[in-house]
Amino acid sequence: MVKKYAVFLILWSFNLAFAQQEITVTGIVIDARTQNPLENVVVTIQNTAVMQLTSKKGKFELHVFPTKEKLLLLRSQGYKDLLLKLQYNSGENINLGILQLEDTYTDEVPAALITLSDNDFSDDNSSSEMTSGLLQSSRDAFMQASAFNWGQARFRMRGLDSENGTMMLNGMTMNKIYDGRPQWNNWGGLNNVLRNQEFSVGNAASNYTFGGVLGTQQIFTQASLYRKGTQLTFSGSNASYTLRAIGTYASGMSTSGWAYVVSAGKRWADEGYFEGTNFDADSFFMTVEKKLNSKHSINFTGFYTPNSRGKNSPNTNEVTALMGEKYNSYWGFQNGKRRNARVKKVEEPLFMLNHYFKIDEKTKLNSGVMYQFGKVGNSNIDYQNADSPDPVYYRKMPSYFSSLYGKDKGEFSGDFTPDYENADKSRTTFLANSQIDWNAMYLANQKSGQNGYEPSQSHYVLYEDRTDDKTFAVNSNLNTQLTPNISFDGGVMYRNLKSHNFQYLLDLLGGKYFEDIDPFYKGDLSQSDLQNPNRQVKEGDIYGYNYNFSANTIDVFTQFKFSYNKTEFYLAQSYSMSNYQREGLYQNGLYPTASLGKSEKVNFENFGFKGGFVYKVSGKQWLFFNAAHLTRAPSLRNTFANSRLNNNVVNGIESENVTSAEANYVYSSPKLKLRLTAYYTLIKNSSKTSFFYAEGIFDNGAGYDPTDAFVSQTLTKLDKKNTGAELSFEYQITSTLKSTLSAAYGNYIYNSNPNVSITNDANASKDGVQTTFDFGKAYLKNYKQSGTPQNALSLGLEYRDPKFWWIGTNINYLTDNYIDVSPISRTSQFYINPANGFPFPEASSERGNELLKQEKFDPVTLLNINGGKSWRVHKKYIGLFASVNNVLNAIYKTGGFEQARNANFRALNQDVSSGTPSFGPKYYYGYGRTYFLNLTIGL
Repeated sequence: MVKKYAVFLILWSFNLAFAQQEITVTGIVIDARTQNPLENVVVTIQNTAVMQLTSKKGKFELHVFPTKEKLLLLRSQGYKDLLLKLQYNSGENINLGILQLEDTYTDEVPAALITLSDNDFSDDNSSSEMTSGLLQSSRDAFMQASAFNWGQARFRMRGLDSENGTMMLNGMTMNKIYDGRPQWNNWGGLNNVLRNQEFSVGNAASNYTFGGVLGTQQIFTQASLYRKGTQLTFSGSNASYTLRAIGTYASGMSTSGWAYVVSAGKRWADEGYFEGTNFDADSFFMTVEKKLNSKHSINFTGFYTPNSRGKNSPNTNEVTALMGEKYNSYWGFQNGKRRNARVKKVEEPLFMLNHYFKIDEKTKLNSGVMYQFGKVGNSNIDYQNADSPDPVYYRKMPSYFSSLYGKDKGEFSGDFTPDYENADKSRTTFLANSQIDWNAMYLANQKSGQNGYEPSQSHYVLYEDRTDDKTFAVNSNLNTQLTPNISFDGGVMYRNLKSHNFQYLLDLLGGKYFEDIDPFYKGDLSQSDLQNPNRQVKEGDIYGYNYNFSANTIDVFTQFKFSYNKTEFYLAQSYSMSNYQREGLYQNGLYPTASLGKSEKVNFENFGFKGGFVYKVSGKQWLFFNAAHLTRAPSLRNTFANSRLNNNVVNGIESENVTSAEANYVYSSPKLKLRLTAYYTLIKNSSKTSFFYAEGIFDNGAGYDPTDAFVSQTLTKLDKKNTGAELSFEYQITSTLKSTLSAAYGNYIYNSNPNVSITNDANASKDGVQTTFDFGKAYLKNYKQSGTPQNALSLGLEYRDPKFWWIGTNINYLTDNYIDVSPISRTSQFYINPANGFPFPEASSERGNELLKQEKFDPVTLLNINGGKSWRVHKKYIGLFASVNNVLNAIYKTGGFEQARNANFRALNQDVSSGTPSFGPKYYYGYGRTYFLNLTIGL
């Protein structure tokens, strides 16, 4: 009986909800400066599926269920968002009258949570004030500081990598299956056409996906959403690129139901801020929409952004002391021109077709299909039977001679015998030959003949690590308003990846051919492919390694949102399946039985749950809480132990477990805007694979030199805990003067002692089967996570004049940035002599703690100044923006890592004790004083 009454009450409540009478909300949107009507402004009721575009006369008409309070959002490219509270009175229609949108004053203010900056091009490869859906419809002071001011120092929001956020294009996830991260270079130069965005922060609800614990960014490229007109952008900088030009045209929706947008751009630099960092990038974009009728619309989006960038090297303190922080060892002069040996090239065009179905006033269905293909290449120098071409190779540096110890024969030898004479000679030689010698490599690849030098077998070549991906994806996303208080979001997405990975010979450097062998081994062990032994490869050939990855993923999510007068809450669920497989195309000599053909399929099945609660204290104050618990598959990259050489799966690989929660207090008034957030994230069971050259970690039972080993290192059972708080404070001192204060406090640590396994390819030579050495636990618990300042503070002041010019300045203080430590040095094997298996007699825990203490970088203070001016000339818009970052030209480290080469106590102790270590940590440096100028012309 009780159940019957309960069912009756539920049905009665739903009938009552549906019985409420709809009301109409109308208004006219105009340009605040010209007073002209604005067409195609996106008008939405937040946290619902209700949406409409304004007509040519700027009019809109929405039909909604009346509740005590809702938020109306107006958004158009090139204008500031306008957010209004709707107050309902006894079912009466609402006429909002004339609504004015103001121009954005600058082209380069950061656009989103996940935003492109110069640092995103490196290979160390980022809350809302509103209640409804917690969507970041306007960026608060903290978001501005973290993306724009602190981004110079590689600040990461909440200490989380971008794999913890979800980047979407028209409802389609853009994070790569390979490593879980977006490929930033795919978006370069598309600034003008990627500004229609919506994003949630942390565990807040998203209308389009379950999302990650860092948040969700959704980019819309539906052609009818763009403001009609032409925009030209010209920029100059001394950071990643020197010059930039972008042209964009949007047609607006025609009477025949067609709309399109095209954009093209160019960015280039002969040399960026760091030496030898050339840059060349193009961008082409098109989106076309056909409105079939009032319910159906089809939109095609395609873009192509080929780009290449010369990398810059991390350097030891010794190298920086000799050459300065701008020094880059990756380049050298060839025929009077700079040539960088390490260039990253990305060419991955993308095509997407979307169907927008407006089922009724309350329900929308967006379905899409995407195909992306292309290549990513990273070049480097390969060499055989020749000396290293690296100008900072340790034997070429002064420290090689000044840090000499007596030869170790298994017993402790503390005889420090520096050779200062040769150290001085080495210093002089290095200063005179501090860059790659391209001419010397060309000569080494030739032999003397009757007619001078003739091509012969190459000892040096330029190659590329290539990845050619083909990604196919389909998705469908439903948003509906079930009742005046309840809405539903749901979606499903399938992705298929086919990835070809290989080593590609780019340039023989004047030689005739190159041998496809590994010169460190002999006989069959040296063969890259036993089915084609002793192959002579030429330019355009594949060699070294050659394999395919295949992956399939399915993601499903559902979400219910409930909105009432004083409270809002939501519940979301997700389910996903993933399977990975490797197919070896070469039979490698080291792994003849485990390299050719297909591996086993690796399958993962995962679930996620999250929810949030909002309490409206008053019209100006809100409290909201979000929490999530989910499991997720490891990335394809971390699933296979050494995918270049064999099919072996990481032993003990399993899905990660993620738990996250946050609490927020928000205050918003015309003069004061405040957000205070506390958060907690725990990521368990992570895995990580890396490769490096180590000395002195294996015994010599296999008959090879134990001090020489190129190894792969795999960490499993790695836990990370990130806790902290965020403060965003904005105060409008006067109508023209605003102050901002942003602060981030974080404590990002490793929360476990992960298992460490080492694979030495040389050891596989005994029987052709991979042998993995279990090094036990790495004692990393409570070590700090690296790669980001954990604490940051920003104080800003901005003046905006009624005559449309503005100037602002901010000072930033960033601290608690730590080096990336070597796990292998934190295992018990660190204290064991590999020559006899006994502990080093001179090793003590006190000295060990000194050697293994994690380095903390010095704090940095950065002063930035920016400003701009805009004009209306004959109904044309002209905007000028300028900024100078790091005005005081502070020199600071943004990151770094310990070299794992000295992997035992004696080797590291001797190297450090010399005072001039050969294998000291390597560091990345931030930009010094840089400028940016931007001119925008709107026609």
